[in-house]
Amino acid sequence: MFTRASAVHHFRTLFAPRKPRNPLVRIAVGLLGLAILAAMVFVGVFVGAAMILIGLAWKLLASRKPGSVGRAADPNVVEGEYRVVRKSALSSPR
Repeated sequence: MFTRASAVHHFRTLFAPRKPRNPLVRIAVGLLGLAILAAMVFVGVFVGAAMILIGLAWKLLASRKPGSVGRAADPNVVEGEYRVVRKSALSSPR
């Protein structure tokens, strides 16, 4: 039967990472970890690039919709550029 101290020690060591003792297995596990890391970086870069390209294509295609070209010109509307001036500029005598 386990005592409380040995049970706690057993539980802590249950999930503790342990390095393999064989040097070849250590190298293989290290290379496997590097391969997994490289694959995750590779996939992450391509997923990010794909998201950027899809977003750009979406924007380009959305701007080409026939409804977003513009409305027909209303003959009763006068278009122009306006500038707000200060009251002192309006009331100064010439």
